[in-house]
Amino acid sequence: MHEVVIAPSILASDFSRMREEIKRAEDAGADWLHMDVMDGHFVDNISFGPAFVGAARKCACVPLDVHLMVERPDHYVPRFVDSAANITVHVEAKHHVAKTLLNIRHAGRTAGLALNPHTPFEEVVPHLAKIDLLLVMTVVPGFGGQSFMPETLSKIAAAAAYRREHGLNFRIEVDGGINAHTAPLCAERGADTFVVGTSSFGASDMHAALETMRAAITAK
Repeated sequence: MHEVVIAPSILASDFSRMREEIKRAEDAGADWLHMDVMDGHFVDNISFGPAFVGAARKCACVPLDVHLMVERPDHYVPRFVDSAANITVHVEAKHHVAKTLLNIRHAGRTAGLALNPHTPFEEVVPHLAKIDLLLVMTVVPGFGGQSFMPETLSKIAAAAAYRREHGLNFRIEVDGGINAHTAPLCAERGADTFVVGTSSFGASDMHAALETMRAAITAK
């Protein structure tokens, strides 16, 4: 079993105060920081790119978990290897998935693979032996603040069952509408890594929010 990881999402922070926001998250008990890179093509939004992630790396003491919501992740991976600890790409994007994952690992980073809520779990199965992390999106990606989609719980359970049955060791990460109520539901199905946006940076007391969430997760 993996230790629980809570990764506040920088997308929900105040970009104008990035250094202070990163410190606030770390002081609150963040294990990782999640960085959502959006290109306006793969998802209908634009967030930030390699320079922003590089600046965050200079401020942060915890690992950066970089999620590439971009149409051509194979093209952009090299621009993030100096900043990221983990790089996650989408199975739905336009690239040779197996080759991209191999290139991430060859660069000395852990490799993550993401699937959207409406993508069948079977799409990622051929790659599960070659990844370090599976990101199950629990909202349609592109915008923060969305409500958790309970129908995604079956995918988390399927991933956990596959991991167990095949003796694999990838993390199962969830992202989208994760809070003290939905995180335990995901943990019950096998999730161990939790991306939190509004429920972390939007909380009046971020430390209390993360502690409450961690307690709820570990109680399951």
